[in-house]
Amino acid sequence: MSRTGRIRLFLCAAAVIAVAYTLACTGLPHFGSAVHPYGDRAVAATLKQRTANTISSINFDQRAFDTLGEESILLGSVLGATALLRRTGDERRSRRRADRALPSTRLFGTLLLPVALLTGIYIIAHGQLSPGGGFQGGVILATALHLAYVAADYRALERIRPRELLDSVDAVAAGAFTCLGLAGLFAGAAYLKNVLPLGTFNTLSSGGMVPVINAAVGVEVASGVIVLLACFLDQTITTSPGESDGTDASDTRERTS
Repeated sequence: MSRTGRIRLFLCAAAVIAVAYTLACTGLPHFGSAVHPYGDRAVAATLKQRTANTISSINFDQRAFDTLGEESILLGSVLGATALLRRTGDERRSRRRADRALPSTRLFGTLLLPVALLTGIYIIAHGQLSPGGGFQGGVILATALHLAYVAADYRALERIRPRELLDSVDAVAAGAFTCLGLAGLFAGAAYLKNVLPLGTFNTLSSGGMVPVINAAVGVEVASGVIVLLACFLDQTITTSPGESDGTDASDTRERTS
């Protein structure tokens, strides 16, 4: 397609989107209005499903299919970054000298790492009860692990970061979310329908499938962010041009001949 054709196609699509967006905005309730149809229905559904946190009820129950799409986007981003930043034939892994962190940095990083890990686990586990959930807790877990890099060096981070295992965990957690939706179909209901016991309101066991799906999201986000950062850190810190390894193309041809 020519440049002119692409511009015309873009203008046509932009016009359609602009009309749809304008119509959607004109149909919204006025600011300050006491009428909130969607909010009232969301709160009523939350109470019915015995989920104390309305946001988690929307993400992992009322609109769980949309959340599945967001999970797939994150998984696709991780896979794309891994493929694009993989080590090529003209690159090699180099050993970098360990950087010395300040004593205060080492102290606070060492003390904060377990605290941050526990905070991330707490936010994931209590996502159906209080603000937070799998997305927020997963990012906190991934950030907490990288305190080892801040407090020590990259080699310390590599020792506690099983990248190959996390690659598999990321895929398994995303697949678990997809498979959990099949439980509703097997029960004769809709996909991702809440079919587990709802439990007692405002307890860890409440919400039916909400805490289970939330846990899968937390594991997927944590492992995905760790793998994503590993790709960028490896490319920046440990990857060097291959010509510095003492061999060149002519030596290789001589040996093969």
